[in-house]
Amino acid sequence: MTLTLYESLLRLYPRLYRQQFGDEMMEVFREVEEDVHEKGRLATAKFCLREIGGLFRGALAEHARRIFGGRVPYPLSSRRFDMRPEFRFPRSAVFLMSIIFVGVILAMEKANTIQVKYAAGAGSIWPSLPWFLGLTFLLTSATVMVIWGILFALGRTGVHRLANIRPSTNRTD
Repeated sequence: MTLTLYESLLRLYPRLYRQQFGDEMMEVFREVEEDVHEKGRLATAKFCLREIGGLFRGALAEHARRIFGGRVPYPLSSRRFDMRPEFRFPRSAVFLMSIIFVGVILAMEKANTIQVKYAAGAGSIWPSLPWFLGLTFLLTSATVMVIWGILFALGRTGVHRLANIRPSTNRTD
């Protein structure tokens, strides 16, 4: 019953917004409703009232955003996160997060290898730790300096090119 009501109230949103976020909103509502339903009728009623109110406010805010060109008047604005396509992660962030994830997995595997190698009195890792930390610090510093140098050089050449641009006062139109 509440799922069909929620789905029909989603039609209050602009069509483009529904196409972008409607399926995701339905799925989240369905999952949360199942969790709340187990807590009893009072919790379910509070959840439904809150979501229906949120749907009306959200739909009104989206229509106002379209009318006012992205600026929503105060009573309609919210302190919570609104679903907007410009807030999604860029592809580069996903790529970098994947690299970090692989790095964490490799570090865990290396820790496991060290644990097996030095387990049960086979030796201590402490004598080699200062060398490892020092080498890591030096490699990180060198990498940062190289990247900073490249960015500095690129920024410097771009600034100099922009400084040499002279606007033309002769118009041939």
